[in-house]
Amino acid sequence: MNKLERTLQLLDESTVQSPSGLLRSKDSVRYLQQQAREEQRQLGASGLGESMMLDSVQDVGLYRTVGELEPAGGGLSGSQLSLVAGSTVSYTNANVREASKQLCEEFLQVLQRYSNASDVFEATEELVKSLDDTLVQLNNASKQLLPTGRERRLHAEEMWLNAERDTWRLMICLYRDRLITQKQDSEMDDLPLVNSEQTIISHLYGGNANLREYQIIVDWLEQMALRQQQTELGHYMNRTVAWENTLHQLLEVGQTAFGSGRALVKGLDPDAPIREKLPLHDLDMEDQTQLAKQVFRAIRQGRLKEAQIKCENYGQAWKAALLEGWRLHHDPNYDRENVSLAREPIEGNPRRDLWKKFAWQMAESRMLDPYTKATIGSLCGHLDSMVEVLSEHSWNDMLWAYLKAQIDIRVESEIRSHCVKSYLPMPDRYWNGKMSLEQIFDALEAHKNARISLAAKDVDKVIQKYIMLDDIPELMRTVDGWLEGTEVVLIPQMLRFLTHFVMFLRQIGKTFQEDIGDRVVKRYVEYLSTLGSAHMVAFYTAALPPAMQLLLYSQFLQTISDSQQRKQALEQAYNFGLDVPTITVYTVEWYRALEATEDELAPIASGRLTELDEQKISSLEWLTFYPDQRGELLWQSNTLIRYFLARRSIEAARKTFAVIPADTMELIFTHYGSKDDIPCREEVSIREYLCYQTYLAAIQGYNDWCQLFYNGKPKPPPAVKLSNFTERVTSEHREATYQKELSNWELRVAELTNLTRDLLYNVLLFPEAGWLVDTDTTKPPPDDDEDWLHRAVQMENLRKLCIPEIVLLLHQLHTLTERYSENLLLADVLSSETRKLYSVFPKHKLAETLTKIAESSLTLMNARKDPFVGDAAKK
Repeated sequence: MNKLERTLQLLDESTVQSPSGLLRSKDSVRYLQQQAREEQRQLGASGLGESMMLDSVQDVGLYRTVGELEPAGGGLSGSQLSLVAGSTVSYTNANVREASKQLCEEFLQVLQRYSNASDVFEATEELVKSLDDTLVQLNNASKQLLPTGRERRLHAEEMWLNAERDTWRLMICLYRDRLITQKQDSEMDDLPLVNSEQTIISHLYGGNANLREYQIIVDWLEQMALRQQQTELGHYMNRTVAWENTLHQLLEVGQTAFGSGRALVKGLDPDAPIREKLPLHDLDMEDQTQLAKQVFRAIRQGRLKEAQIKCENYGQAWKAALLEGWRLHHDPNYDRENVSLAREPIEGNPRRDLWKKFAWQMAESRMLDPYTKATIGSLCGHLDSMVEVLSEHSWNDMLWAYLKAQIDIRVESEIRSHCVKSYLPMPDRYWNGKMSLEQIFDALEAHKNARISLAAKDVDKVIQKYIMLDDIPELMRTVDGWLEGTEVVLIPQMLRFLTHFVMFLRQIGKTFQEDIGDRVVKRYVEYLSTLGSAHMVAFYTAALPPAMQLLLYSQFLQTISDSQQRKQALEQAYNFGLDVPTITVYTVEWYRALEATEDELAPIASGRLTELDEQKISSLEWLTFYPDQRGELLWQSNTLIRYFLARRSIEAARKTFAVIPADTMELIFTHYGSKDDIPCREEVSIREYLCYQTYLAAIQGYNDWCQLFYNGKPKPPPAVKLSNFTERVTSEHREATYQKELSNWELRVAELTNLTRDLLYNVLLFPEAGWLVDTDTTKPPPDDDEDWLHRAVQMENLRKLCIPEIVLLLHQLHTLTERYSENLLLADVLSSETRKLYSVFPKHKLAETLTKIAESSLTLMNARKDPFVGDAAKK
């Protein structure tokens, strides 16, 4: 039996049970604490301190109902939300909300700086930097509020930001390879049989994109583990000898203060504990376990050199050398162009196959501790040994173990296919372990550890999975399910990431379901609307189809009431190319279409407007900011005035009219150049506007006359008994003052009566076709025939409502001022065929009006005046 066979046989024997350890001395513990503080100081100086640590939480869980995490009958209700890893708020939510808003603004600034497709990776790196800065700020803010000595737990959104930052880094690595490296790599010829393993694998990585992506993912997982590391006590001395406690007891038999009472190994070669089946000193056994954990942790973080240094510092140089055996062999002295006498050193392990066979047996041995087996297994592709250690860890750790094994199998297969050397055979279990990336993710989702299987459903893990698989269509379908369902609660930070992920895909030209991407951006815009930032809302709204732009930005405008903010919102919309005229019109019409409740429809005794009326009127302001929309402003204002007049809400109609700036018609004429060039819609709007101006002026004039006539008349002085001369003089002075005031009042009433009469007649005698009647025009009517027809019907109804009212007001004005003769003129005005005002009167109301005029004629006849034409006929 040769040496190799004996060693393999020893590795297959049962494990040696370790006895319980002994307490360390106080001096030893104190020394280790000093070493730990020094190591922590060095880590802080290198930028890997607390600000970059995740407090041992390696997974960020999705927002999932507690029912999925808690057993049946748990204390939490299904409506509550939790994280898989759990979190405790150690600082105020205001910090997180402010940081979230700041991130939204920073992401927008990055997109604006890097708008070209060629700058996509620079932009993504800037996004990562923004996340880094935000996490540092949150960490510093939380540490200020954290009680001394208490371990900090991450806020849920902070955990997501960490996961998002890692996802962006993954995207940078993968898509840079997919878009740049794979395009630059030309088709590579088949490699002939060669002698260099390095050459074979270099050719393999250059031509096999899948393997290259596997390695990129492994590197990414190792970098994440490195950033998430935590400072732990160092369980080794600097440059000491191996197993010093065992050595000391063997050399100083009976003189060791903390000696072992049982038999120890007699030799100190690496195989002595296994060969002799005897244990080491308890302190050495404990140190050996801690060393194995630290070495594997360094391997998991991609720091092989640091793992070897740990071994050497502990005096186990053979273990450091063991970690070198996987390296690919390359002899640069073959195939050299310039042959010289000097020989270059050989790289790698010439007997790598022998090392790998040993390593495989060690990884399967029951004699070694799990961490040592996992360390060896990670270098030889033994998956089970890594899973044994990592199965209680995170999803990331398990994915790393699977990919390490897959890379090793593919590398080994390529070497044995193209190298001229012959190799020792590997077990069938080694080759049977080959899996695709899809199979790996299926295995993780079905893992027996609930933490890993649940983590596979987390938002960040699902996103990373489909990015690795380059299956964007399936990812978008999953995201669509998140948007529509309730299983996952997409917090604003997730929406921000998904939105910029969609924009990243569009920028690199990746095809996917655009409609789903639009729904993602839409949800993000709805969130931004709650922040009130017009700049951000306008930018992301511009990335949507026109129909969504119209709906979303209109919804945002509906949340703004301040005039200055409204103007800024429209300016931002113009800057980003939104169809502002259409959006503003849609917003105004949306308000105008709102239905009032029964309570709101009921008239208010005080004449005060309802809240809905105020909103309808206020919405017209959106059409006042830009001169080219004044025509639309007139059209919408006239429509709203017709609505208010039909409800007999004169005050609302007056406020609506007041919204229209005084220079509106001037701007319309300036915009079109001349009256002949004004479209039909604007032309009829101007005439209708003048009609309402005339009507509202008449109503206001009549109200002013009523105020003066009923409330402005001076009151006569009270009658008093005159008992002396002084009282008589005072009474005469009061009477004189009253007569003077009465004379002034009568004069003002006469003047105001004439003015009010003229204002009322302006409605009845409105130029051309009459009040609220469009003139004949050869210009084509607007395209919206339905609105045009509705307008015609409404105007005709308003004529039937308002003209009889004006006639009655004129009759009352003349009757109260005893100008009965002027009432007789109303009959001529009503019967005139020019305007045909009689046609707007119902028969009963026309009869009632004529009856009132007849009463005025009767009054004139009783006063011995002309009962038909009155005094006015003489003028």
